[in-house]
Amino acid sequence: MKENNADEATLYVIDVATGKKSDVDVIPGTKFSSIAWTPAGDGFYYEHLPPPATPVDPNRMAHMDMRFHKLGADPAKDPIVHPEVGDPTLGIGAYLSQDGRWLVCSIEHGWTSNDIYVQDLHAKKPAWQTLVESKTARYDVSVDRGHLFVRTNEGAPHYRLLRVDPAHLDRASWQEIIPERADATMQGATVVGHALVVDYLKDVVDYPELHDEDGKLVRPIPLPGIGSMAGPSGDPDSDVMYFSYQTFTYPTEIYEESVKTGKRSTWHKLSMPIDPSKYTVDQLFATSKDGTRVPFFVVHAKDMPHDGSTPTILTGYGGFQAAITPFFASSVYPWLEHGGAWVESNLRGGSEYGEEWHRHGMLHEKQHVFDDFFAVAEELSKQGIARADKLAIYGGSNGGLLMGAALTQRPELFGAVLCEVPLLDMVRFPLFGIGKSWVPEYGSPDNADDLQALFAYSPYHHVTKGTKYPPTLILSADSDDRVDPMHARKFGAELQWASTGGPVLLRVEKHSGHGGADMVKSAVDKIADEYAFALAQLRGH
Repeated sequence: MKENNADEATLYVIDVATGKKSDVDVIPGTKFSSIAWTPAGDGFYYEHLPPPATPVDPNRMAHMDMRFHKLGADPAKDPIVHPEVGDPTLGIGAYLSQDGRWLVCSIEHGWTSNDIYVQDLHAKKPAWQTLVESKTARYDVSVDRGHLFVRTNEGAPHYRLLRVDPAHLDRASWQEIIPERADATMQGATVVGHALVVDYLKDVVDYPELHDEDGKLVRPIPLPGIGSMAGPSGDPDSDVMYFSYQTFTYPTEIYEESVKTGKRSTWHKLSMPIDPSKYTVDQLFATSKDGTRVPFFVVHAKDMPHDGSTPTILTGYGGFQAAITPFFASSVYPWLEHGGAWVESNLRGGSEYGEEWHRHGMLHEKQHVFDDFFAVAEELSKQGIARADKLAIYGGSNGGLLMGAALTQRPELFGAVLCEVPLLDMVRFPLFGIGKSWVPEYGSPDNADDLQALFAYSPYHHVTKGTKYPPTLILSADSDDRVDPMHARKFGAELQWASTGGPVLLRVEKHSGHGGADMVKSAVDKIADEYAFALAQLRGH
């Protein structure tokens, strides 16, 4: 179990049978991504960071390494399996095959490429071997029955799947078994039951398929409707797989399914005191400034008027390859039940349409993300869903950057802004928190061309005195070690000084990290404040 919502956490080992937390296996400074357990369950590989220092060390991420912890051993003596990455813009990840033989290390070069190294733990002297390095592409590896299965966008922006014999790791020996599709993006390929569950994303909707390990299609895996699949999970040598399904209006349901027969049953269904039958979801498309077709989802009451009068929250993210697929969030229902509509936009910078969709929303092309967002806002008005004075926008982290750019570039489009744990000073961002790790996505202010692109949209540098900015609630956290709170504080102060429009408020959550406070009450209070602020502005009281 990991605690703390920051990018790194403290890891505790808990006995599943008794629920007792181990007093020995407490490991501070673990990164929040992968933990690879041994088949016997007596230890695991993990990514380790040194504890935070005061003042904050902007190069801290350079000291990330991979370690192995044996249960009951002293974590301070955990052996280093892969040395520290040595560069704050890099990351590291661990994967162990089900049989415990193949350890895979991924060195992450931002969100566009990674190097892969493998180690045969059954060898007399295990040593790292290079699978791929120094390629401008991404590679994800699964292992079964002596083969590596590699999902990659190398030469295939929508991804394809290749099979590799560990005895012949050279690139020329890789065999393509599932080619790239032009009409859909391969979001994942997971080994379960000695078969491959391949998840395709088409217009932001999941369409999973089952393939054999030669790549041949066995059958589609039907989902109930327009929604998202998470998983699957299961063992390579087990016939049973589990996956979850959710939509914007229906809570998560977990299915158990036979790989061989396709027989499916509900393993668990989340029960909520809501009535989804009152609401519906529409997928619409807007046209961005350069002609790009941008999808978005509108969640609303079935009897919503189309006169532009519905209080609406438009959200967006647009970065770091994050595909915003249909998801259920119970916190959306109070907004819907108060007569509002909820809009989720799928902007460039994500992976909804493959790597090209991502690349056209990063580095010097970041402005495309903002243009896509403006196009969606304008389309909402054209469709009679929400005119500008009824439209609030919400985003956090990189989405908070989007909010800052939106209100400084097009303040007339919005009736209220909810800007959470934002990144706003794009000229100085690498100097604070873990900002240097985002240089591959945004660019470096130390590079003249990058600086020009960053300054062109940096929200903090484009606040103009005397402008009627929309009412804005900026939300920050006092212990955010991912996006430094200074972004929110200085931007809020500048906006208060400059704006002739609505109120500008700064809300700081105490004892909280980037993802919010751990207590449910704190999360409820925050969401209530957001909705109260938005409704007060959009309803004019």
